[in-house]
Amino acid sequence: MMNTCWNTVAMLILAATIAAAQRPAPIPVDTAAMDAHLRFLASDLLEGRAPATRGGRLAGEYIAAQFQALGLEPAGANGTYFQPVALVGMTPEPTLSWGKAGGAADTLAYREAFVAWGERPEADIAASGDVVFVGYGIRAPEWQWDDYKGADLHGKVLLMLVNDPGLVDSTVFLGRILTYYGRWTYKLEEAARQGAAGAILIHTTESATYPWEVVRGSWSVEQFKLDQPRSPSIAFAGWVTEAAARAALSKAGLNLDSLSQAAARRDFHPVATGVTASVRIHSALRRVESENVAARLPGRDPRLASQAVLITAHWDHKGIGPVIRGDSIYNGAEDNASGVAAILGAAKALTQLPRTARSILFVATTAEESGLLGSEAYVQRPLVPLGQTAAVLNLDVTNVRGATRDIGALGVDRSTLGPVFEAAARAESLTVESQPDVRGSFFRSDHFPFARSGVPALSIKPGVDFVGRPKGWGVEQENVYNQDRYHQPVRRCRGGCRRRSSSGRCHKRGVQYVARWEDCRNIF
Repeated sequence: MMNTCWNTVAMLILAATIAAAQRPAPIPVDTAAMDAHLRFLASDLLEGRAPATRGGRLAGEYIAAQFQALGLEPAGANGTYFQPVALVGMTPEPTLSWGKAGGAADTLAYREAFVAWGERPEADIAASGDVVFVGYGIRAPEWQWDDYKGADLHGKVLLMLVNDPGLVDSTVFLGRILTYYGRWTYKLEEAARQGAAGAILIHTTESATYPWEVVRGSWSVEQFKLDQPRSPSIAFAGWVTEAAARAALSKAGLNLDSLSQAAARRDFHPVATGVTASVRIHSALRRVESENVAARLPGRDPRLASQAVLITAHWDHKGIGPVIRGDSIYNGAEDNASGVAAILGAAKALTQLPRTARSILFVATTAEESGLLGSEAYVQRPLVPLGQTAAVLNLDVTNVRGATRDIGALGVDRSTLGPVFEAAARAESLTVESQPDVRGSFFRSDHFPFARSGVPALSIKPGVDFVGRPKGWGVEQENVYNQDRYHQPVRRCRGGCRRRSSSGRCHKRGVQYVARWEDCRNIF
C-alpha cells in the first residue's frame, strides 16, 4: 500500500537535501518497509496510540528502535531518543443545562448534543453565567474587525460561530480560505483574554469542515494539556450542535439565522441572549510523561553541521473512544501512521546517500491531536536552537492511494521554502497543486508552532491528480476521508479482501469487517 506514496517521500528527501545545501543523489526508497511500518503502527495492538498509554509507549519504542537500527544518533535527553513532554490528561464527564433566565433549563445529551471539557487541570469545574452571543468571536485589527466592541464579558459564557466571516462574505478576511482567527483554538484564547467563564462553539459541518462524529469522538476522550502554568484561561469549553443552539435561542425569542447574518457584518455587537448556562465537569486527572522521539543524522560540513533541517510527523492518535459503527479503536492509519512511516522511509534513504551539509533531525512528535503539544513543547525547549534550524518539513497524512502527477504543501507562500519545494517538485516531474485552504490546515499540524516562532516550515500534502483515475477523483477521496474516516474508527479486513460474500460484504478476517467491498482496497 505504501508504495503509492513514493512521490511524497522522494519530495521530502529532495526538499531536505536542497534545504541542507547539497545536490540530491538518486533516491533509494524502501516502500515495502514503509508499508510494514504503517501496518504495525495502525494495528489494533497499539490501541490508537494515545499519549501515555500502552499503545502510545509501544509506538514510541518502535520508532526509537527503527532510528537505532538505521544507525542514527540519539537526539533526545541524556543520550536517548526521547524528549520528555510533561502532560496533564483529563477525561471529562460533563453536564450542560441551559435555558431562558427564570424558566426551566434543558439538560443536553452528552455526545449527542454537546461535548465539553475543562480548560484548567482541575478535577471538578463548575461554572454558570449569562450566555452572550459574540458572533465569530474575533478581534483582528488588521482586518478592521472586532466582535467584542469593548463589552464587559467577565464571567459570561460566550456562544460563538466557528470559522471566520470570509466563509459567508468573500470580500472580508481571505474569503473561504480559513485564517487563524477561524480556528477554535484562537477563539478560546480570545475568550480567555475577554475574561469569560467559558466558551461554547456552535457546530455545523460546513463551518467546522468536519461532521459531528469527529467532534464527538475527538473531545469525549482523554484531553491533554502541557503540564505548565497557563494564563489567562477560561474554566471550560465545549461544542453544541446547531440544532441544540437553535432550540435554546428560539426559547429566548432569538433566531440563530438572524444572529449569524448580523455576525457577518463589521458593525456586529455582542448580543445578551437572555439564556443562562450551567456547566459541571468532573475529570479524571493524571499527570503523565509522554515523549517526542528524536534522532540525528550529522551533517558533513564543519561550518553548517550545527544547523539542522527538521523532518517531523506526529505518532499519536485518539486512542480508544466512543463506539462508532461497532468499533472503538481509533487506529489513525492515515493520520498519522502514514507520516511516521514516511519519515522512517526518508531516514533510511538519507542514511544511504552522501551526507548533507547540515544535520538532519527526525522528530516524531506526541500529542498533536490534543493541540500540537509535542511540537509546542519542542519549540519551548528545542533540541537544536531555533536560530540554527534552517527549515521544518512536516508530514501529516501522506498519500496512500496511488501515483499522482502533482503534490502540495501547506505554507509554500509563507517563507523562502516555497521556491525550494517547487524546485524539488520539478526534479520529480511533479506540478505543485494549490487549493484554497478552506479547512485552515496550515494552523492544524506540527509545522505551525515552528512557523509562528519564525522558522521556515512546510507541511507536505498529497496531490490530487491521480494517474489512471478520472479528473476529480482525488478531491472526491479527500472528501470521503474527511466525512467518513477522519478521527473515526475504521473497520477493515485483516489480510485484505480476496473475495466477497453474497451480501457484498468482505468475508471475515480476524474479528473485523468493512462496511463495503470497495473499502477493502483503499481502507487507509
